[in-house]
Amino acid sequence: MTGLDGIRGLAALYVVLHHCWLLSFPGYPANTGPWWVGGLVYGHLAVVVFITLSGFSLAISPARRGWRLGGLARFARRRAWRILPPYWAALGLSMAVAAIVGPLPHLGSPNLRSTVVYGLLSQDFVRAPVPNGAFWSIAVEAGLYFVLPLLLLVRRLWGAVAVLALATVPVVALGLLRPGVSTVDKATGLTLQFAPMFAAGMVAAGVVAAVPRVRRLPWPWFACAATVPVVVLMAVNGPVWTERHYYWLDIAIGPGIALLLASVSVGRPSVLARFLGTRPVRALGSFSYSLYLIHVPVVVVVAFFVARPHFAAGLPRFWVTLGLAAPLAVVLAWGFGKVFEIPFQRYRSFAELRAAFARTAFSKPPAAGAGRVSSRH
Repeated sequence: MTGLDGIRGLAALYVVLHHCWLLSFPGYPANTGPWWVGGLVYGHLAVVVFITLSGFSLAISPARRGWRLGGLARFARRRAWRILPPYWAALGLSMAVAAIVGPLPHLGSPNLRSTVVYGLLSQDFVRAPVPNGAFWSIAVEAGLYFVLPLLLLVRRLWGAVAVLALATVPVVALGLLRPGVSTVDKATGLTLQFAPMFAAGMVAAGVVAAVPRVRRLPWPWFACAATVPVVVLMAVNGPVWTERHYYWLDIAIGPGIALLLASVSVGRPSVLARFLGTRPVRALGSFSYSLYLIHVPVVVVVAFFVARPHFAAGLPRFWVTLGLAAPLAVVLAWGFGKVFEIPFQRYRSFAELRAAFARTAFSKPPAAGAGRVSSRH
């Protein structure tokens, strides 16, 4: 769905802006910069959007088939095909950059152990030097893929409430019994609070197969009613308090994001739906995964080797980092996506990839005048 791709692209761009802010203003999680850039402190919430959107997107087809997955092996193969090639390529790139520039925040000092641990997406369970500070969420999402078949089965047998209860009650209970369980301030570690928002997105996907009466419900207002109280709570208490309570805030804001996705999927509000369907936003969404994967090395290199040596912390450093790193990250991600992401969206197997490459590499250019003939028809 076009609108969903647009949301994914804007969320990835927000993460880029967040890291530009993070490397320009000291004192995180406090906002030590002007108030009008303070909104960039909440980069963690973009991952909340990604996870909720993942649950929604993956459940669209099952929702149209009576909440049936269509085969575990097929699902696993397609997820691996979609996620792993760009991720492994970005891992190699991040390792190379870290080796060249040396240990820096968000890049660390990766080694062979990092290659194995991160290559197997086991960084939530096994400690290793971090090659890219954005990679923690990829392991979280991959782990949730294992939960999806169970959630779909529960949805088919017992309904949406049972799905939400199964995903939420254990996480809430664990948070109450062990207040230190949240690991949102670390680059690795289990982030259990993402399970409820993944389930909320999955349940919200039911709107795509719902009867017209349900699709006509005021979904934008439902989304506002669920989201605004959480946003107000964060604004009143500030970013330091917010960062310390992400475990609960993630759970609280997940339903609002899920309802927003449901709203966009039925084309409302129309202004937002049209904006998300514009060509630049759609284009950004087409390589948003690549942008998320490779932006950290770009931003870190610009911040530490261009902005920091020549510009004071604060707005001067921020404008330079933003002006250089953000467009550079987008352009490089576009090229990276053309090679490592988009082909794996378009073709579903190595055989299809080889055939497409053969058609492109060995096809003859059209004869002179062929274009004029075909245009008349």
